[in-house]
Amino acid sequence: MKELSVGVLGLQGNVEEHIAATKAAFEETGLKGNVMWVKTPRQVQVLDGLIIPGGESTVIGRLSSFNQTLQSVKERILSGIPALGTCAGLVMLAKKVYDRVVGETNQPILGVMDIVVERNSFGRQRESFEVDLDIPVLGEEKFRGVFIRAPSIREAGPNVKVLSKLNDVITAVKQDNLLGTAFHPELADDLRIHRYFLELVGRHSQISKAIRNPR
Repeated sequence: MKELSVGVLGLQGNVEEHIAATKAAFEETGLKGNVMWVKTPRQVQVLDGLIIPGGESTVIGRLSSFNQTLQSVKERILSGIPALGTCAGLVMLAKKVYDRVVGETNQPILGVMDIVVERNSFGRQRESFEVDLDIPVLGEEKFRGVFIRAPSIREAGPNVKVLSKLNDVITAVKQDNLLGTAFHPELADDLRIHRYFLELVGRHSQISKAIRNPR
């Protein structure tokens, strides 16, 4: 397998944490790859996978729209590359977003995942918390979810697989090449989300190579 190139959209948010976690996950999985800090449309074009980090979704959306990275990201995702969105990144992936307090946000988003997301669903900064989550695709051991001004998934389309819930609230989903979490896996002492994402990237890369170079 070729060396994989994974980018972290680095306009704002927990970029360094995701880079560190992805590098460590590469080592654990044994996959060959590099991690890039991505800020421009040209950088997006060479990626095999993309992570959209937590932070301020409105700021990420506006900055990426301003330098045309948002459209480039959307094109690459629609072409099939895997993407992981965490917290604000989940908001960016959704087809529709509203805020628990202010209602409609009218913010720039990618609109590529068939979910409706509520921002600040669990409260503001002072209501941040950690909790153990059941995520069966990662195994029997619970995953420590770090929720900081976290969103939640209020509606999920028929092609969206629910990976995790907190009580009755959806907190992690997968749709085709897209993976989204309401929590911050990059802040947990657990690489399983990043390893799972890299496995998606690796499989997609192999399929793409086979299509380009049929025997």
